[in-house]
Amino acid sequence: RYFLVGSNPAETKYRVLKIDRTEPKDLVIIDDKHVYTQQEVRELLGRLDLGNRTKMGQKGSSGLSRAVSAFGIVGFVRFLEGYYIVLITKRRKMADIGGHAIYKIEDTNMIYIPNDSVRVSHPDEARYLRIFQNVDLSSNFYFSYSYDLSHSLQYNLTVLRMPLETLKTETTQTRQESFDIFEDEGLSTQGGSGVFGICSKPYEKYVWNAKLLEAVRTAVHRDWLLYIIHGFCGQSKLLIYGRPIYVTLIARRSSKFAGTRFLKRGANCAGDVANEVETEQILYDASVMSFSAGSYSSYVQVRGSVPLYWSQDISTMMPKPPITLDQADPYAHVAALHFDQMLQRFGSPIIILNLVKEREKRKHERILSEELVAAVTYLNQFLPPEHAIIYIPWDMAKYTKSKLCNVLDRLNVIAESVVKKTGFFVNRPDSYCSILRPDEKWNELGGCVVSTGRLQTGVLRTNCVDCLDRTNTAQFMVGKCALAYQLYSLGLIDKPNLQFDTDAVRLFEELYEDHGDTLSLQYGGSQLVHRVKTYRKIAPWTQHSKDIMQTLSRYYSNAFSDADRQDSINLFLGVFKPAEGKPHLWELPTDFYLHHKNTLGLSQTRQSYTYWWTTGVLKHLPLPFDEVTCAENRRKLTVKKFHKYEEEIDIHNEFFRPYELSSFDETFCLAMTNSTRDFMPKNVGIDPSPFTVRKPDETGKSVLGNKNNREETVLQRKTAASAPPPPSEEAVSSSSEDDSGTDKEDEGAVSQRSTPVKVTDTGDNTKITENVVQSTKDVYGVNLSDIPSEDDLAIYARFVQLGQSQHKQDKGSQQFCSKHPLDKVINLIPISSFSQDNIYEVQPPRADRKSIEIFHAHIQAGRGNMQPLGKDDFLMYREYIRNRYM
Repeated sequence: RYFLVGSNPAETKYRVLKIDRTEPKDLVIIDDKHVYTQQEVRELLGRLDLGNRTKMGQKGSSGLSRAVSAFGIVGFVRFLEGYYIVLITKRRKMADIGGHAIYKIEDTNMIYIPNDSVRVSHPDEARYLRIFQNVDLSSNFYFSYSYDLSHSLQYNLTVLRMPLETLKTETTQTRQESFDIFEDEGLSTQGGSGVFGICSKPYEKYVWNAKLLEAVRTAVHRDWLLYIIHGFCGQSKLLIYGRPIYVTLIARRSSKFAGTRFLKRGANCAGDVANEVETEQILYDASVMSFSAGSYSSYVQVRGSVPLYWSQDISTMMPKPPITLDQADPYAHVAALHFDQMLQRFGSPIIILNLVKEREKRKHERILSEELVAAVTYLNQFLPPEHAIIYIPWDMAKYTKSKLCNVLDRLNVIAESVVKKTGFFVNRPDSYCSILRPDEKWNELGGCVVSTGRLQTGVLRTNCVDCLDRTNTAQFMVGKCALAYQLYSLGLIDKPNLQFDTDAVRLFEELYEDHGDTLSLQYGGSQLVHRVKTYRKIAPWTQHSKDIMQTLSRYYSNAFSDADRQDSINLFLGVFKPAEGKPHLWELPTDFYLHHKNTLGLSQTRQSYTYWWTTGVLKHLPLPFDEVTCAENRRKLTVKKFHKYEEEIDIHNEFFRPYELSSFDETFCLAMTNSTRDFMPKNVGIDPSPFTVRKPDETGKSVLGNKNNREETVLQRKTAASAPPPPSEEAVSSSSEDDSGTDKEDEGAVSQRSTPVKVTDTGDNTKITENVVQSTKDVYGVNLSDIPSEDDLAIYARFVQLGQSQHKQDKGSQQFCSKHPLDKVINLIPISSFSQDNIYEVQPPRADRKSIEIFHAHIQAGRGNMQPLGKDDFLMYREYIRNRYM
């Protein structure tokens, strides 16, 4: 047998899985449904070790040996022989959201489960294993133990705000059906000090190991199930006068109709489109981690292939194969299924930004535009006008070639209108200063305003032909516009507007370029060919040769390696399942029938041509149906009651991990990209704001000579705005959807900027040192040496009086809901009369004589004065050695 022993991060609670190795082809897993302590699990393993030794007392013999240490289970897979288990053996922290860590898989290990004595060998098993391992799990796969990565932040926090009465009724129903018979043990005896926790079902469209966990989903406790996503995750720190703001970018790639560039185009019969990626930008104040007390904001947008039946024939080995429509769809059946999914997840309005070429000598991309316009026009006939799909066609390639038009200026106008229609998510109500001095753009903002903040309703769906280069630039401009609104909503800037060449936008542009490169490498086989700087027409001359290399790399990948990658994806996602007597994966002439299930059978129910949406979706618009409180959505939630002192809900322990030895050099929040360290010029003592426009040559990169080697390597790893990533960097990719040569003639033109750049002469070094120290009048707008006015003195006197009006409580009336030992230590007495903004007085606990003696002994030991060990100390040490090494 294999024994899997899993623990929580603090290693105080354990669970054990038993995997039977005597079955040659079946998977037999036993979960004993018990939570062990460290001592109990050590005793259990000790008994197993003794019971399985061949000869008792034989030197060197062991009945139990450790096979591998891992951080999680990816899943179980079977080809033609027995099952394999896929384990995560190496991880790296990539982001932190509200104290919840997000990890990237760095390395995995596949272990064959059945014993060699019962193994039934098959000649094709090794080939299937090689194909499966072609999906590099160490490349852009992410997971989190405590945060649902398959859902947006808005969904996760909306679920947390469900009414308590609903949770209590759900708890009474689910406690009877609880998987673990020991889960609720002890809660009833500890009084009413419970905390309700909610676990939602993952959104399977973005989960890549759903099929690998299918065999064990109902057999093991949910804590064993670790859902992974594929795409991109990056986080940077924006320092605003020392205040840390984390900017996070998460891209979730769809596992439905997934594949490579020319082999997966358009949509399948279920409405899933190729290269569908949901990109979410999350902004939050890192000085407060808690989801309930902190300030969090997010904005979601989507990219995906045109939702029609279309393809490109790559057998001719042309750089741009002709586009063909494979199937007539006069009633927009497949587009209806796709937009129905989007209405359920995002609400209305759905805004389509179509960037394909409109004017061509030979009709190529325009075929898709004409069909998409017809489909949207047909579907909009049956929707209410206020919830109609909005279609925005814009030929980005034509504007790029023109010397008179500025691409990003036009994109900025589109972005403003889009963000105003959809709004964005923020978990706090509008600040008081916004109500006193409202901005005219802020008042026009759409979305849904609720008592706890704002909700994003609807989404922008951007597409070109490949959804890579042009799409990434368009998404960056929309994200930049949304970022300005997010910063304004958190009270960090005075107007919802951000300009180019500021530290904040440079940091955001670097994140988006990493994001675009990663997604492009996954789908197209190379990094981005056209970047934001290409469309701003300020790219350095060395960029042209790199663009040519990326185009060649993409062509080579599409021609020679994409077919093998497609087979690997089909096998990994469970689209193809090997079986005896059926053709092998490499014998199939096409995978069309694997992704279009309706070709293998006749459907009994046909979707309505007019009422093409799911029942109930229209009733709740503009809110997304998935986030509405209803019986169907409550069935997707699992509610559990915790004690308020349990480690699972302790944010402090989860983030700071006091039981581990921490090193500042390895602390993630100190090592991440930093706007002050990596982008702010080092000679700018006058204005350290990240929202000040700098000269193009004023970046943190220009002072590398003053940094140590470690910082140099950190900076060189970045794909900054001024320096695209080197070819050797295993980062990311893109597709040459625009003609690579079309922009060459324009590169020599005058640099056209999206926003005017403030050019100022910083003067020589002596001037800089003189201007570092400014007067209070220049910095704060008021001279602090002036005598305060009578009104200010009156306000201050009232403030002091508020602090002195102490609100005393009768200690005898305090009801402690738990007899936890900490309740006697933590004694908080409110001082202010106002409950919403209170100040607390803390009474220090009294220490007994034994505690004081232990403390004094600890101090003496620090000075080198060791006390003689007593009998109890020797016994404790002997017990430790025996448990640890024997």
